Amino acid sequence: MPSDVTTGHSQSLERGLAILSAFKPGRSLLGITDLARLLDLNGATAHRYVATLAALGYLQQDAPTRKYRLGPQALDLGLSALGSIELRDIAAPVLREFSDRTGHTVNMAILSGTEIVYVERARSTRSELQAIDLDIHVGSRLPAYCTSMGKVLLAYLPREQLDNVLATIELVKLGPNTITNRRELAAEFKRVRANGLAHSNEELGNGLRSIAVPVRIHTGEVAAAINVHAHRTMLTLSELIARLGPPLREIADEISMQAGYRPPSS
Repeated sequence: MPSDVTTGHSQSLERGLAILSAFKPGRSLLGITDLARLLDLNGATAHRYVATLAALGYLQQDAPTRKYRLGPQALDLGLSALGSIELRDIAAPVLREFSDRTGHTVNMAILSGTEIVYVERARSTRSELQAIDLDIHVGSRLPAYCTSMGKVLLAYLPREQLDNVLATIELVKLGPNTITNRRELAAEFKRVRANGLAHSNEELGNGLRSIAVPVRIHTGEVAAAINVHAHRTMLTLSELIARLGPPLREIADEISMQAGYRPPSS
């Protein structure tokens, strides 16, 4: 058999990537035995590769189960890939048109562990709205549990994956209305799934209100969320939902359809 050196093929790299690829939605937590079985490796070999990936930050161990999930480095790698694929390219002009039409800043984010990561945004051109705009840019991270986009992205996770994420979140009070009770947060996620819309009413900070809706890809998976925000002095929460909720849903549907999503027929 030709060696790796002569063929340019790295078996170690192939195995490391196969281990990372084994983690999928609904299968986000895997042990050494699981990985050895899935990839047809012996236990010692699987342990060596997992230990290396964990040391590099591509995997992280779940303390209660001793199993592993994707770590920050793998998630950042996925974010870098997102910047070069279709969804962000599709969303950018749609978000810009929405911002120009409504005068409000609109954002898109994905979930990264217990945080959301901003991957696209179209800022308001109105000076009075720019004055209250968050100091946010593409790549910025915020806690998921107290943001409208984070609530959307958490609410639509598979149950096992959501439980694993929630187990690692420290529910700190960041605004006057931050939900810090896990049972209340679970009820909030149920409401989000029922309505297809999440809100954050002064949960991230004083005066800040936002609403968010899901963006789906061709598989039906919620891959991102988009939101719009306003200060409490400008709009009540009900006014924000009534005025900007319908057009926000429309552009989320437009982005989803362009990304290949087709809603189930009635």
